[in-house]
Amino acid sequence: MAKITILGCGYGTALGVLYTKYGHEVTTWTKFEEEAQTLRTEREHKRLLPGVKLPEELKVTTDPKCVSDADIIVVCIPSKFYREAICAVKPYVNPGTVVVNASKGLEEATGKRLSEIIREELPQNRVAVITGPCHAEEISRFMPTTEVCSAYEPDTEYYLQKTLSNECYRIYINDDIIGCELGGVLKNPIALSCGIARGMGLGDNTIAAIMTRGMTEITRLGVALGANWKTFTGMAGIGDLIVTCTSEHSRNYRAGLLIGQGMPAADAVAKVGTVEGYINAKTAYRLAKEHSVDTPIIEQVVKICYEGAYPKSSIGALMGRATKHERETFWTD
Repeated sequence: MAKITILGCGYGTALGVLYTKYGHEVTTWTKFEEEAQTLRTEREHKRLLPGVKLPEELKVTTDPKCVSDADIIVVCIPSKFYREAICAVKPYVNPGTVVVNASKGLEEATGKRLSEIIREELPQNRVAVITGPCHAEEISRFMPTTEVCSAYEPDTEYYLQKTLSNECYRIYINDDIIGCELGGVLKNPIALSCGIARGMGLGDNTIAAIMTRGMTEITRLGVALGANWKTFTGMAGIGDLIVTCTSEHSRNYRAGLLIGQGMPAADAVAKVGTVEGYINAKTAYRLAKEHSVDTPIIEQVVKICYEGAYPKSSIGALMGRATKHERETFWTD
C-alpha cells in the first residue's frame, strides 16, 4: 500500500474514494478552505459526486506540506491552474516521490503537455501519466474501468500499475508518453463538437462521422508532435474518445449540447464548469498551424467558440470540403 496525495478535489475526490477503498493512505489537497471544510464535514462532493460518501479515512487539506511524505502525487488540476498548483507544493515534494499527471489539457501560453510542466518544476522526480476512458461519477462507484500509464523513467509505469491496479481499476502500460497524453487532450474539442451536433438535433450518422474524422485529426496532429500513431488505437485514443463523445457525464459533451441548442459558448462553459475542449481548442489549433497539420473539426470548434460562427455554417464548411482519400500515410508506417 502507498501514501498518496492527490492535488485537486474534483476528479481527485473520485480517485481518493477509489484508492482509499483499496487500502492506500490518501490525502486530497485543494487551495480553497471552504471546499475543504465542506468535504470534511459533509463527507460528500454534492456538486460533482452526489450520493457518493467519502470514506472517513480519506483526508482533505489545504496545507501544501501534505505532499512531503507521499510515495505518489497524483495531479488532477485544470490546465489553466496547473503550473500554479505544482509551484504551490514544489518546496515540499520529496525527490523520491513519483508525480503523476491525471489531467487532460495543455498549457495555453506555451502549448506544453502537463507532464512537461511537472518535469520543468520538479526535475528531480520521476514523472508519469495515467489517462484513458474514466468518468469520475463511475470510478467513485467502483464500476470496472481501464486506463493506460506511461512514464519518462524506466519501470515507473510498472510500479504504478502494480500499486494502483485493483479488481475494478485495471491499468495497462504504454511506452509512448507523448501519445498517451495528447490522446486525452485532443479528444476534448472533438467531444465538444459531438455535443454541438447533438444539440443541433443531428443524428448518429453525424456523430459517428465527427468521431471517426476527429480521430484522424487527433492522430495526424499527435504524430506531428512526436506520438506513435498506434497509441491512438488504444485506451488513450479511441477509448477516451468514445467515452467523452457519447456520455452526458462529459463536461465537453454537455457544454456542446448547450452551444448546439443556441447558447453562446462562454455562457455554456460557465454553466457546465471546467471544459478543457473549450480551453484547449485554440491551443491545439495553434499547434496544428505551427506544424502545418490539417484539423478542420478543431478549426470549426475554434470558430464557433471564439469567432461567433454559427454551428450550422460550420457543418456546411466541413461537408463542403474537397473530397479526398480516407487512408493516410501514418496508417501504414
